[in-house]
Amino acid sequence: MTTQEARVGIVQFTSDRGVPPHRLAPLIEAAGFASYFVPEHGHIPTRRDAAHPGTGTAELPDDRYLRTLDPWTSLAAAAAVTERIELSTAVALPVQSDPITLAKTIATVDHLAGGRVTLGVGFGWNLDELADHGVPAGRRRTMLREYLEAMRALWRDEEAAYDGEFVSFGPSWTWPKPPGAVPVLVGAGATDKNFTWIAKNADGWITTPRDRGITGAAARLAEIWREHGRAGSPRIVALDSVPDGDRLARWTAAGITDVLFPVDDSSIEAAAAYLERLASAVDRAPR
Repeated sequence: MTTQEARVGIVQFTSDRGVPPHRLAPLIEAAGFASYFVPEHGHIPTRRDAAHPGTGTAELPDDRYLRTLDPWTSLAAAAAVTERIELSTAVALPVQSDPITLAKTIATVDHLAGGRVTLGVGFGWNLDELADHGVPAGRRRTMLREYLEAMRALWRDEEAAYDGEFVSFGPSWTWPKPPGAVPVLVGAGATDKNFTWIAKNADGWITTPRDRGITGAAARLAEIWREHGRAGSPRIVALDSVPDGDRLARWTAAGITDVLFPVDDSSIEAAAAYLERLASAVDRAPR
């Protein structure tokens, strides 16, 4: 589904209490939406020093953080029952996995999905969660960069090798190869530091629920993108809550390429009714 040039997709905070991905994804596709995004949290330490970006404290806004489904299993289930929609993470935390194994998992899902996978990644706000995986808080950006470089080598090269601070392996074979380059999006706040990292290492930006002034931020990202010699324009995926035709039009004019809305996943009936209402509201948005 598009409004002007912006594609409209759905993000589900998957959990063991919500509609499962293999039941929800066909409804998303049937309603005409373009994409399906899911998050990742492998575990949540019960004692945390890191503050949640939304609450500003150790308190979590939703117990689904404790109950999040594995993203790649979820997207594989969705791939098996859909044919068209993009399948992505918003966001995954690659540094909490082994990069060789993760590269194989993503390549396999993309192979089975016919090249519909996008990798949305984050640096990780929950430093306590990262610490349990041996991720040094002050080096998580470097670690993520190396993971992406190493996985891209595995996806691209007949004999892949990588030698970095956090990832190192000699010439290796691995298949399947993704049908094309797996796009990488970064979910992070609208700062010059994050935009520079995106321009150097990724294909686009996913906004956060706390970002304001998205049109101005999109212009700044485009400027930094050009300064780093990147051709074309970055993909920009904006998180929204309620459809607003004027806002969608402003965002599209500012270069936002995708808009994601959450879904009521309390039941199949609730999800289907919500998607129908949302599709109708987006269709009525000014062109």
